[in-house]
Amino acid sequence: MKILTVRPGSIDSRPIAEAVDALRKGEIIVYPTDTLYALGCNALDNKAVERLCRIKGINPERNPLSVVCDGLSQASTVARIDNKAYQLLRRCLPGPFTFILPSSPTLPKVFKGRRQVGIRIPDNTIALRLAEELGNPLMSASVTLTDEDIEDGALNAGILADRYSGTADITLAIDGGDGGIVPSTVVDLSDSSDPVTVRQGLGQI
Repeated sequence: MKILTVRPGSIDSRPIAEAVDALRKGEIIVYPTDTLYALGCNALDNKAVERLCRIKGINPERNPLSVVCDGLSQASTVARIDNKAYQLLRRCLPGPFTFILPSSPTLPKVFKGRRQVGIRIPDNTIALRLAEELGNPLMSASVTLTDEDIEDGALNAGILADRYSGTADITLAIDGGDGGIVPSTVVDLSDSSDPVTVRQGLGQI
């Protein structure tokens, strides 16, 4: 697996372009967020989303699916955001949250029939730049933590590249420095007048 090094504070456009090209070809990548490293693919590529779900053991008909967006404008293309939800999202994002929102009918086929979608706008320049350059959201799923990861207190792209090296669909990893081991806070905004914290993670509302 190829590892591309990107410094979050000074992003080189060349590795980002290479990673986006892989996403456009339907490949799956490992990339950093503001919480854990994640597996990502083009959210508008049905086959890529299905492959990512298989790798993670996600049943797209039952398990919630999350996407990473570059901002609220892009998020509004896949989720319905009313005024109350918008105010909360604007206050908390970019940040370590996943907001569950009513889905938009423009979501791809694999999302069809789903009433909700998880929205992530991470406080990580690499993740945001990927979504921006791709021009649409990334389907995203955090990497699976091992006991050793938790013991070490951090993850890095080299470890993950070795871990997923036998998975043919995952072609490259972006090394953006050490990643954390605490996931995002998940907030259900299906009813924007009554937000419900489903999982307490790194984010604090």
